Amino acid sequence: MRFDSEADFEAACTALVTETAALLTAKGASAAVAESLTGGLVSSEIVRVPGSSLWFAEGCVTYSEDAKRRRLGVPAKVLSEHTAVSFETALAMAEGVRLSSNADIAVSTTGVAGPGPDEAGNPEGLVYIGGATRFGSTAAQLRLAGSRLEIRQQAAYAALKLLSELAKLV
Repeated sequence: MRFDSEADFEAACTALVTETAALLTAKGASAAVAESLTGGLVSSEIVRVPGSSLWFAEGCVTYSEDAKRRRLGVPAKVLSEHTAVSFETALAMAEGVRLSSNADIAVSTTGVAGPGPDEAGNPEGLVYIGGATRFGSTAAQLRLAGSRLEIRQQAAYAALKLLSELAKLV
């Protein structure tokens, strides 16, 4: 989903976060976020909504491969065989932040915001969004277009959408 303005992006994210907040607060559940290409944008949109401290356990930006390994426990083998921009890495990131934060649900973002491809040859706009619950994990590949900011916004929105879907499963 592309946004016409920053205000449109914020409004769309606020609607998703408000829905997620109601679901998680009613269930006494919590959420966590691990971000790479979005660089804290998902967490920022969550804390924009008052009362997020009731359900938002933590958000971490793990931009480097080293941070993904150290902070989230992403196996070095996953990074070497699949790269940081992969389905497998998105899964491991979401699982890692959920476990380390003791949250009920978690989402992750990894990808290439551009301009151009990354060092591994992954194309600009290739994004993976991961999700984890106590019952299992999932990830999705997205092909996004636009400026670096637009790709990051679209990825953040997709992560918040997945978080709202996972909140319904708690």
